[in-house]
Amino acid sequence: MERPELGYLLSRLMRVTIAREEPILERAGLRMWDYAVLSALTEQAAPTQAQLAAAAGRDKTRLIGNLDRLEELGFVTREPDPADRRNRVVSLTAEGRRVLDRCRAEILEMERELLHGIPAGDREVFERALTGLVESLDDTRDR
Repeated sequence: MERPELGYLLSRLMRVTIAREEPILERAGLRMWDYAVLSALTEQAAPTQAQLAAAAGRDKTRLIGNLDRLEELGFVTREPDPADRRNRVVSLTAEGRRVLDRCRAEILEMERELLHGIPAGDREVFERALTGLVESLDDTRDR
C-alpha cells in the first residue's frame, strides 16, 4: 500500500499539534503568533520590527497587534533604536523569557505524549529528519 501524500500527513499532524499547543499558550495568555514572536526574540533583540516580522514569519503590518499585546503583558519592550530613532528595538523581558520557557517545557512534554507510540529510535530519526528538512528549506530561501 502506498503512503498518503506528504502534505496530507503533515497537515493532519499539524492540526493535532496546534490543537494541543493552543491550550498551553492560552494558559500563558498567548496566541500562536505571540508565541512565534517571542520565539524569534530568544537569541537577541530585534533591531527593527521589520526584521522581527521576517524572523517570525509574520506580516509586518499584523505584527504590531502582537507587539502591543506582548508589551502590555510585560513580555517585550520596544525602545527607540539609538542608531535610528525612527526604528524600535524589540527585546524579550525576563518575564517574557520565563513564560516562553514554561510554554516550551509544556509543549515538549505534549510532543513526547503525542509521539509516545513511536519507538525511541524511530522518533529520533523522525525528529532529526524533520529538523533537517526545515533547515534545508531555510537554506534555499536564504540564497
